[in-house]
Amino acid sequence: MKIYVDYDDCLCETARAFTGIAARLFGKNVPYEKVHFFNLQETFRLTDEEYRELMKEGHLPEVLLSYEETPGASEVIGEWMDRGHEVFIITGRPYSSYEPSRRWLDEHGFDRVPMYCLDKYGRDSFYKKSDYNLELADYYKMKFDIAVEDSPAAFRFFDHLPDLRVMVYDRPWNKTCELPERYVRCSDWDHIRMNAGL
Repeated sequence: MKIYVDYDDCLCETARAFTGIAARLFGKNVPYEKVHFFNLQETFRLTDEEYRELMKEGHLPEVLLSYEETPGASEVIGEWMDRGHEVFIITGRPYSSYEPSRRWLDEHGFDRVPMYCLDKYGRDSFYKKSDYNLELADYYKMKFDIAVEDSPAAFRFFDHLPDLRVMVYDRPWNKTCELPERYVRCSDWDHIRMNAGL
């Protein structure tokens, strides 16, 4: 089996970290449970300039390296790889954050898993060619059997795979999202393990 796994809020607690950053930088105290929008500018009610500052701060190498692992992620993914399944981390992070992101993965037990940056949200110019920077055309040539994703904004990247089973990591910003039949809402990595059935 080939498995797509998103990075932020599937492998690490990025949104929880951003609530702290928004509070520190702008005094915007929004509890994690109230992060109802994947768009953090909307969640924290930030100006364009504040949002750029938030994203810059959140992608500093020392900040990226400080994110907490989502409990159970490395254990389940390790089990899948031990059974011969292929796992690919496909992240919407900009390629400029590749090195610290790769280091975080290596330090948290994901050292066997390849990571690719894909411009899911129109945030990156992707002018730099790299073996780990996917153009959309290259991504659409890839085939997956199972996906783990939290962002409703990324679900459109699965439209070309009609047989794909999608494990939706339950987060505040996707709770009201109506899921297609082949999508399963999962509360944690134990639930993802059970529903993937690998």
